[in-house]
Amino acid sequence: MTGALLVVLISSCGMKSPAGETTKKPELATLSDQLHLLLQSVNSASTDTGQPAKGDRPVSPRSLNGNGQLALVPPKDWCSGFFAGCLWEMYELTGDKKWEQSALHFTELLEDQKWNRTTHDMGFKMMPSFGKAYQFTGNKNYRDILIQSAKTLISRYNENVQCIRSWDHNQDKWQFPVIIDNMMNLELLFWASKETGDPVFYNVAVNHANMTMKNHFRKDYSSYHVIDYDPVTGEVVKRDTHQGYAGESVWSRGQAWALYGYTLCYRETRDEKYLEQARHIADFILTHPDLPDDMIPYWDFNAPSIPDEPRDASAAAVISSALFEMSTYMADSIRAQYRKPAEQIFNNLTAKYRSAPGKNKGFILDHSTGSRPHNSEVDVPIIYADYYYLEALARRNSLPPNKQAAFE
Repeated sequence: MTGALLVVLISSCGMKSPAGETTKKPELATLSDQLHLLLQSVNSASTDTGQPAKGDRPVSPRSLNGNGQLALVPPKDWCSGFFAGCLWEMYELTGDKKWEQSALHFTELLEDQKWNRTTHDMGFKMMPSFGKAYQFTGNKNYRDILIQSAKTLISRYNENVQCIRSWDHNQDKWQFPVIIDNMMNLELLFWASKETGDPVFYNVAVNHANMTMKNHFRKDYSSYHVIDYDPVTGEVVKRDTHQGYAGESVWSRGQAWALYGYTLCYRETRDEKYLEQARHIADFILTHPDLPDDMIPYWDFNAPSIPDEPRDASAAAVISSALFEMSTYMADSIRAQYRKPAEQIFNNLTAKYRSAPGKNKGFILDHSTGSRPHNSEVDVPIIYADYYYLEALARRNSLPPNKQAAFE
């Protein structure tokens, strides 16, 4: 194999991270070893040439296939940025430059995506990769790539609908579909507005968030997955699902995206209505009668065969990370109401949903569910679960020392 995959054994536990935080040695050693194994697995499975990836050449790990083999995806896949993101998170946790080298390699493979107008998932791909790269290196080239990515993303915005179009597929089924997942891509637009001073990015993000708040939620603050709009009138045509159990059910990862999305909207705007929305969404999740005792949700809150339904560790990781951040915006009197479940979910993922050391090709978490209705990626490791788990750990470590629980 040619190319320069940077597979290195990391032994830097307890070092200061770029943010100056100290992490716990034994646990971080286990995470480092597992992520190192995933690097090795990618090295063995890849046809990497060391050049920016174009076309359909697989470059990033996404999951395991039915035979337990590593499934790689090309840059155009919505999950392509999460592996670079995991490497950046490990760099943040350890401060070891070797992780930075690997992260830069897998980040730069995605550059061509800055021109990809066929996807709404630009934020998912570019913020964990180039966003982190610019944060930690200050390289202006990464800034330019992100700005172009934001320009490409807003090309999918429809002024009549006041939203960014999600998928282009299933045009016989939907006219202008907008999915709750799209809230996660607004982070790129908020960043671009701050970086350039151009209010266009900010206005698109706010309009999308407001229209989603208006049309995606039921009275109990559960979220629909897909809203189909008339692209001419902007009116709602129908409310539906694609990855949930049914149109009126509550797809768990969609609820997690909603919680995270409105939390980041509050971070970027300080508009109290977004924090209130995030809190209502969190309350729905945390008080739902079918949330299991360990707080790792079933793939859909209304799945028909609970408790004999697959869990979704990825939804739990997103929820934990979002709750850690959201809790920092809460008044002292209610902060623990959200920080405690963030801790509980994170600790339960660690205790019960982590891959055994040296297993699952190096993925950190097991037992995620991608799309149960399509029998796709059910009860397997998935890379975005690992990313948000590591992000939750980094956020946990960044809490003020007097409010930070010991890592268990």
